Amino acid sequence: GVRAVIAESFERIHRSNLVGMGILPLQFEPGQSRHTLGLTGRETYDILGIADALAPGCKLRVLAHGEAGQTVEFWVRARIDTPNELAYYRNGGILPYVFRQLVRAKA
Repeated sequence: GVRAVIAESFERIHRSNLVGMGILPLQFEPGQSRHTLGLTGRETYDILGIADALAPGCKLRVLAHGEAGQTVEFWVRARIDTPNELAYYRNGGILPYVFRQLVRAKA
């Protein structure tokens, strides 16, 4: 059920693997972390702009809703780095992408 991962940084292969599984890798802005923003991991998150503004390296606004009703707003950078990765992500990962390409080729 994981749809996105927010981290301070990603190793290339881990970031690429997330995209390949259809999971959106998001990176905190420089100087930000879960600690500086007061996040515990128990929040629910709204990531705004995925449907209409997602592009390689774009910034997205995040609203983290805490258990006590407080909301923390911050910006992250989408770590989808290439147009091909964007296609993989939009298809739910690399396997669904390849499957759809094969089906189209046979049609």
